Amino acid sequence: MKKWLSIIGIGEDGIQGLSAIALAVLEQAKIIIGGERHLAMLPPNDRREKITWKSPFDTSITEIINRRGESICIVASGDPMCYGVGATIIKHIPISEITIIPAPSAFSLACSRLGWNFLEVETLSLCGRPASLLQSYIYPGGKLLILSEGKNTPGIVAKMLTNRGYGDSKITILERMGGIHERIFTGRSASWQETEIAALNTVAVECIADVGIVGLSRFPGLPDNAFHHDGQLTKREVRAVTLSTLAPLPGELLWDIGAGCGSISIEWMRSNFRCRAIAIEQNANRLNYITDNAAALGTPNLQIIAGKAPEVIQELPTPDAIFIGGGVTAPGLFDLCWNRLRPGGRMVANVVTLEGEKTLFEWYEKAGGNFTRISIQRAEPIGKFLGWKGMSPVTQWVAYKSSLLTTELCCN
Repeated sequence: MKKWLSIIGIGEDGIQGLSAIALAVLEQAKIIIGGERHLAMLPPNDRREKITWKSPFDTSITEIINRRGESICIVASGDPMCYGVGATIIKHIPISEITIIPAPSAFSLACSRLGWNFLEVETLSLCGRPASLLQSYIYPGGKLLILSEGKNTPGIVAKMLTNRGYGDSKITILERMGGIHERIFTGRSASWQETEIAALNTVAVECIADVGIVGLSRFPGLPDNAFHHDGQLTKREVRAVTLSTLAPLPGELLWDIGAGCGSISIEWMRSNFRCRAIAIEQNANRLNYITDNAAALGTPNLQIIAGKAPEVIQELPTPDAIFIGGGVTAPGLFDLCWNRLRPGGRMVANVVTLEGEKTLFEWYEKAGGNFTRISIQRAEPIGKFLGWKGMSPVTQWVAYKSSLLTTELCCN
């Protein structure tokens, strides 16, 4: 099918800011789709059919698909593929049917105003997303560019920075960039009081930590006290080894079975913003810990499921990796998990009991893999002195699923 759908990025300077090619594509369209602000940029005498975005957004996507083949042009802010409508539409309509002509993104414009190197900046959007996503981007010396949900977003960002111990961070608001009403002003997070802010704004942050504040690394092995828990926590050193064994890659999905306070799945997701995880836990109090920890550590999109693993995982999406931190002795758990694991995926289990080790050896006899004994000692006070106190040794089993092994297990 020919290219019937076009998506054109448009800036605050409106139609007159479009390139000759973008303008020609827009003029040839029979139907124009966009937000009210974008459609208002068209000439008053433009009599073509115009459609504004509907809520929920999927309704508009369905309407576009139903009109496949008609000459449609979508007008959107800046670069449609940078947290924009284009990134959503491309999931439903192949690029072979679409023409995309971007304008400079808000991030590019902000970097040009501030003199920042785009490659050295952290970027994220809080439009329609939980503000707690910001938590994992905060670190000493970090430079952040944030697409705002609206005029209240800068205040939320300032409060979050201050609460994290970054009260001296410099916040710059860039309003309506590229238009005649462009405005730029700055302040400090701890003393932020600005309320007269345009709804269309981008927030730039230079993270400055208070004296004594230690940043939380995205590298596995956060301090134990970074998590709220009741003792059911994979300790820092064991957690670092476990995440190294799980080896998350961008876009991969983890099942965290017997999640406790969620430390493994949260650190999995912190490793890359595209990593996904599902935390499965049956204890109601621990479910609350997982929710709190996910928000506090910047992974609010962690999917949390209440219940026992064998009963609740059968309909879940196929995982790339599975971690079992509790409940290994549940009947049928191995077969169910192993059969659902994608070929090439890995399965890791940690146990501290003899019964758990017996179960893992049975799994080893079925799927192979290897064992590691993790023994950690920490120095703790003994009277006036320091002495070594050992934590319970952890037996870790890891196996990698191959297509050949899957066939053998099914046949047997």
